Amino acid sequence: MPAKLRLLVQPGDGVDPILKAINAAKHRVEIVIFRFDRVDIERALANAAARGVFVHALIAFTNRGGERNLRKLEMRLLAAGITVARTADDLARYHYKFLIVDRREFFLLSFNFTHLDIDHSRCFGLIATDSKVVQEAVKLFEADTMRQPYVPALPSFVVSPLNARKELAAFIQGAKKELLIYDPEISDPAMLRLLESRASAGVDIKVIGRVRSSSKLAVRKLSIMRLHTRTIIRDGAQAFVGSQSLRELELGNRRELGLIFRDKNIAVKLANTFREDWDAIERAAEQPVQQYDGAQEEAAQVAKVAKKVAKAITKDLPPVAPVLQVVVQELGGDAAIIELNTAVVEESVKEAVREAVRDVIETAVEQNGVPNVDN
Repeated sequence: MPAKLRLLVQPGDGVDPILKAINAAKHRVEIVIFRFDRVDIERALANAAARGVFVHALIAFTNRGGERNLRKLEMRLLAAGITVARTADDLARYHYKFLIVDRREFFLLSFNFTHLDIDHSRCFGLIATDSKVVQEAVKLFEADTMRQPYVPALPSFVVSPLNARKELAAFIQGAKKELLIYDPEISDPAMLRLLESRASAGVDIKVIGRVRSSSKLAVRKLSIMRLHTRTIIRDGAQAFVGSQSLRELELGNRRELGLIFRDKNIAVKLANTFREDWDAIERAAEQPVQQYDGAQEEAAQVAKVAKKVAKAITKDLPPVAPVLQVVVQELGGDAAIIELNTAVVEESVKEAVREAVRDVIETAVEQNGVPNVDN
């Protein structure tokens, strides 16, 4: 495996590579946090600051149900001598997570700094030492810390909402034989059309996760563990690992980050892990009682309840057309000129309500000790 890129597989590799990197830091550590409950990582950051390393943490302004914990984390890090910044609130979420050590090593993570993600979820991470990739990560970190505009300079450095749609679409379009995809939710209409087009062209496409409204893609839900990564393996030689699903919200209205790379060894390892999970799902379906533990059953029940509540609420929603006219006028627009498709807007509103209901229910259960089924 080339020294410039290494793969982390969770669960499996655990937290040790992250701890070792922080403990070995000599000059600076820069970290972006969305969720965080690892006392060992927090201790390593504090120890680094104590020995004179400049530690700079960029913390999401919000996450679902965890704002209080984020603010508490900020105070603890500040007390430990760590410089803390908070992301802007211009996007729906700043959902990316990464680590830069001495501006020589870049950890791109599809997992949060949490026990749930690292110890109990299918996630991947990449450790890059290529100077161009590391410097691009530094550039993004500095821009978001200072709340300044960022312009991607590397096509392989996939940043939402800036170049993610373009680069991921091109990556998918380039598939000749096979696409293996981990994704909690593929729902973006343009991406779905593109995937179906590649399937019609003879590309073998398998998805572990969820796909909305497609009969051309082979899909299996990861029932053997929690799914959190977003990963695409193309033709056994190239791959994408990141934090953005192929859905409009994560492509167009959240800060997400991923890498597209060509590395045959890593691509094969990712593909092998995918096929192992794919086969394990089939075995679990044949023996559901033996393969399903209590926590997974509870998580499934949470998702079921959330879906039913969301469906009931959206069924009784009033028509959006009157409200739409008012909103357009408030935004200074002319409804006659904008010519918004009311049916499309109405479905978008319903989907937003459904997602919000799922978030509320899953967050409430998560805070009581049941693993969250989303991110």
